[in-house]
Amino acid sequence: MRANLVEMGPYISGGAMSVFRAVLAAALCVAGSVSAGPIPLDGPVHVSPITRVQTANQGFNAWISGFRNRATRQGILTATFDAAFDGIIYNTTVIERDRNQSEFTKSLWDYLDTAVSDERVRNGRRALDNNRQLLNRIEDTFGVDKDVVVAIWGLESAYGAVRGSTNVIEAMATLAYDGRRGEFFEQQLIAALQILQAGDTAPRNMTGSWAGAMGHTQFIPTSFLDYAVDGNGDGRRDIWADDPTDALASTANYLRSFGWVQGQPWGVEVQIPQGFDYATARRENQKLPSEWATIGIVDMAGRAVPDHGSASILLPAGALGAAFMIFPNFAVIERYNTADAYVMGVGLLSGRIIPVAIISDSFFWF
Repeated sequence: MRANLVEMGPYISGGAMSVFRAVLAAALCVAGSVSAGPIPLDGPVHVSPITRVQTANQGFNAWISGFRNRATRQGILTATFDAAFDGIIYNTTVIERDRNQSEFTKSLWDYLDTAVSDERVRNGRRALDNNRQLLNRIEDTFGVDKDVVVAIWGLESAYGAVRGSTNVIEAMATLAYDGRRGEFFEQQLIAALQILQAGDTAPRNMTGSWAGAMGHTQFIPTSFLDYAVDGNGDGRRDIWADDPTDALASTANYLRSFGWVQGQPWGVEVQIPQGFDYATARRENQKLPSEWATIGIVDMAGRAVPDHGSASILLPAGALGAAFMIFPNFAVIERYNTADAYVMGVGLLSGRIIPVAIISDSFFWF
């Protein structure tokens, strides 16, 4: 009925036009397609298609309609939008997860015991062995050490076993409407729609965490747009598939983009001499390891750390805890997750997946 009325509009003239407009408005409102409101009194009749999404939350419905207009103004096709939003609901579980995030209460060592557990190490070595040819190719292409890529894979999704099953469009629409971080999640939602519009995946396959992190290595949509790559040459950047090629290549590309230096360690556990001025343990205070050695900062075997590059001293548990000499690659991993514990988890896990002599094995017993 709507199509027929719209087609008739240009051919109705005179006083009948005002009657036609009233009938058209009433018909559309009854159909649930638009909210009641005036139709322009002059010029041709234009009726924009409105999303058919109707959830049990009327406020959410109104937000979706408004967002649909904002999305189309940013280049999202109505067909893309409607396919993505088809069948979504206001997801109260997502809101509960967002509002009840527990504070990080584990000690650093408790966290690392989990992040670098024997099981995770075994599974990491198996993942490396099962994908060695692929990972060697990725390392050669992007100049990023394969053990670090595997370690991120392990921490983000347990090597693909836990990728998340939440509808990403639904989750981010819910969070954007909720408003606590509305601007951020609306930005992510636009990026997710752009991914769908590019054909990298289908709406039903765009799943992830409750907060919108996606695939084997948990990219958020904006990071996907900036750094995801087609690793297997099939014309799509499919980080959701069982085949991890695109996800692992995208992670390597991400690290390369932020300045990864191949062969440089993220950090080395070191001994701090008596009398050390702890005020100098600042990220911005960088020296070559040979310079740190002149004041007695050496590795756990008592040797000067090789000059891998400028480094600073990190004391993640304070002056009485373990100390690390960290290099620029530490900051690169930090772009993935800003928590020092996460960066150390990636670095230490990578060092156990492919053991390296410069990290003391004794550390893992803390």
